[in-house]
Amino acid sequence: MYFINFKDSLHKDFPPENIGRELKALWWEAKGNRDKAHRIVKAINSVQAAWVHAYLHRKEGDLNNASFWYTSAGRQMPDITPDNEWEEIAKAMLDV
Repeated sequence: MYFINFKDSLHKDFPPENIGRELKALWWEAKGNRDKAHRIVKAINSVQAAWVHAYLHRKEGDLNNASFWYTSAGRQMPDITPDNEWEEIAKAMLDV
C-alpha cells in the first residue's frame, strides 16, 4: 500500500484490512481514537509497536513515558511535529 492510499483511507470507517496492527494503531489515532490505538500497540511486542507507542505518549504530552518507548524502539525523541512524525512512521512501515 502506498502512503497516499493509507492517508486517503482515513475517510473510511475502518482501517484497510491488508495492513499490520502497528499501522492500524496509527490509523485509529489519526481518527481520534487514541485509546484504541494504545490498546493495539500494548498488545504487540515489536520495535515498530514501540515506536508507535512512543509517538502516542509524546503526542499526549507524557514525555517520560514516551522517552521509555523511544528507547525501546531504538530511537531518540524527534524534533519534529507529531503530525510529521505520524507521516514518518507510516511511510517507514509502508516502505514508501
